[in-house]
Amino acid sequence: MNRLLRIAAVALGVLLAFAISSGAANAPDSSVLVIQNATILTVTHGVIEHGSILIRDGKIAEVGTNVRAPKDAQVIDAGGQFVMPGIIDCHSHIAIDGSVNEGSISVSSIANTADVLDSDDIAIYRDLAGGVTTANILHGSANPIGGQTIVIKLRWGQPASKLPFEGAMPGIKFALGENPKRSNFSFPGQPKRYPATRMGVEETIRAAFTEARDYKNTWDTYNKRVAGGEKNLIPPRRDLRLEPLVEVLEGKRYVHSHCYREDEILMLLRVAKEFGFKVRTFQHVLEGYKVADEIAASGAGASTFSDWWAYKVEAYDAIPYNAALMTKRGVVVSINSDDAEEATHLNQEAAKSMKYGGLSHDEALRLVTLNPAIQLGIDKRVGSIDVGKDADLVIYNHDPLSAYAVAQKTIIDGRVYFDRAKDIADRAEREKEKKALLQKEKKEKAAEKKSEGKKPEGKKPDEKKPEEKKLERGSGVLTGSLLEGGAR
Repeated sequence: MNRLLRIAAVALGVLLAFAISSGAANAPDSSVLVIQNATILTVTHGVIEHGSILIRDGKIAEVGTNVRAPKDAQVIDAGGQFVMPGIIDCHSHIAIDGSVNEGSISVSSIANTADVLDSDDIAIYRDLAGGVTTANILHGSANPIGGQTIVIKLRWGQPASKLPFEGAMPGIKFALGENPKRSNFSFPGQPKRYPATRMGVEETIRAAFTEARDYKNTWDTYNKRVAGGEKNLIPPRRDLRLEPLVEVLEGKRYVHSHCYREDEILMLLRVAKEFGFKVRTFQHVLEGYKVADEIAASGAGASTFSDWWAYKVEAYDAIPYNAALMTKRGVVVSINSDDAEEATHLNQEAAKSMKYGGLSHDEALRLVTLNPAIQLGIDKRVGSIDVGKDADLVIYNHDPLSAYAVAQKTIIDGRVYFDRAKDIADRAEREKEKKALLQKEKKEKAAEKKSEGKKPEGKKPDEKKPEEKKLERGSGVLTGSLLEGGAR
């Protein structure tokens, strides 16, 4: 086993041990789970004190103060604790194997994040520890039209095929402004990629949808002729770059667009109106407060940061009141992470809107629960604690909007995927196993180094083969050409 393979094996061993010991595979003994004695933050119908939640087959079966635990139920006593819906992150880049950008072309709609999901990404577990249960996994922002997106549940310990949120609408990433025009980015010795201006970004999107509209019309005509009984027709040639854009035109794929400035937000709304599609969410949308009425009128949502600004020129006009101002103008607003670490405390990021803008407790809580669920079209399944919805829940030791709140358990589909008490209890054993694996690696490295130090037996340094001696007696040029790398 070479060194790279050995290191990979060690890392995999540590990760596997971590996954098993941290409760990833700890399903309840039965399909029935009851959370008792909790303060339940339903989001949709107020607060239930000393309430209980009955979960059956991964769904919320009953919520209230008089819920009785069946005999076969697993019971979690949440006395003195708070239960809220699982946090939904509408802008995440976790669980992607490799780079998030296919930046070689301006329209990379053929790229698909669903094909490169990495179920072993430790960020999944860490975000679970912060109460996140669902995330919208986006392509990066290097292109005016980027790759396809996917909504996942953070089912840590499950294979990549089990991560996608069943039935969730697929999306596609758009990007406006500095990132796609790449005015400050290029590869040395290579020509700059088009577009290089904001007007170029607009025309790239317009040109792509012009092609997509014509492509759709071609297929519609073909399908109509087939339905009319015509025989021996040759179908149009498939275009994998345009097919996702046709889905956008048909309302079968959501558009999530990176943006900052008010002018580019209005620009995309105009282009969308021109081609008859909807922008589902504006992402970042740091100047959204300036055009909140226009965003609300279009039906688009806004997924923003709580208080990030001035980290680049486009963000200079950002303000921490953005989320609250857009909310008060009728925009469905969510607070997102765009960062694996930020996602571990989105509950507290949402709480900042109470200070900056005066949102109520319930309004702030909606920013990371029901609102992102609405933006992703999954609000019938998640986002609030209601009978019939998926049992995606988080138990906190304090009010989730408190700076002292720490997630104690994170539940997805009625299954505990993160248990803080168990995690802490297992840390010593994991550390012991980690040290053992590292020690084993160290010994193998030493053995390999010792083995490499032994010179292989062979001819002496000054000993030459007969043909080499013959060449030496010939031309010096010939000797140099053949013996000193003459394949020039």
